[in-house]
Amino acid sequence: MNNLFWLADEQWQTIKPFLPIRHTGPRRVDDRRVISGIVHVLRSGCRWRDCPREYGPHTTIYNRFNRWSSRELWQTIFAALVSVGEAPRLLMADSSAAKAHRSASGGRMGEIRQAVGRSRGGRTTKVHALTDEQGRPHAFLLTGGQVADIKGAASLLTSMPPSQKFVGDKAYDADHLRGWLGSRGTVPIIPNKANRRQRYPFDEVAYRSRNIIERMFCRLKDFRRIATRYDKLARNFLAGICLVATIIWWVN
Repeated sequence: MNNLFWLADEQWQTIKPFLPIRHTGPRRVDDRRVISGIVHVLRSGCRWRDCPREYGPHTTIYNRFNRWSSRELWQTIFAALVSVGEAPRLLMADSSAAKAHRSASGGRMGEIRQAVGRSRGGRTTKVHALTDEQGRPHAFLLTGGQVADIKGAASLLTSMPPSQKFVGDKAYDADHLRGWLGSRGTVPIIPNKANRRQRYPFDEVAYRSRNIIERMFCRLKDFRRIATRYDKLARNFLAGICLVATIIWWVN
């Protein structure tokens, strides 16, 4: 059974203290086995009912994921582990679109509330992220695929302490963002758009490191249920992202 666990002993000991202790009803199935089943589904992209029997009943695995997602437990674990240590001196922003499968339709309160929109790629969800210079994600935000990158970055940056530097591509080239970053003591490393009249200098050498956040998205999308969105609810899709990010970057 040990070879089925997605979490090493050290990783499990990091996550375990955050899991609920009190519960009602029958005796709870082993959390480590169930979470391994959840990670298997996220990684393989299979249906919940196709999860290997060794992880337990597929209904238990899905219900545990859904119930803890409604409590924002996965997001809480991710945020708690991210907050340990010093704030990053450099932050990078970018976004990546995830194709919304037809099974992602029908979420409560409509597609706008469930972060599904129409862009050139069809029905998509855009995942906005902030990472540090090591490529570790510090914050995520979901929007519809048609939402501009700069709107997502503005929302994420307000939730973070000021960094010394901010790296973003041309999508983040706007006077209001540059001014706001400057008021926080952050140096923007953003190339100028082709149509910009007032050109700003920027550190081209530091900008080359922006591929770090692109590699982060590549690793994240190795999990097929992140690369393609099957969840109707935005909260469940975000929960899966936070769980995967926690395992890859924050419990090693």
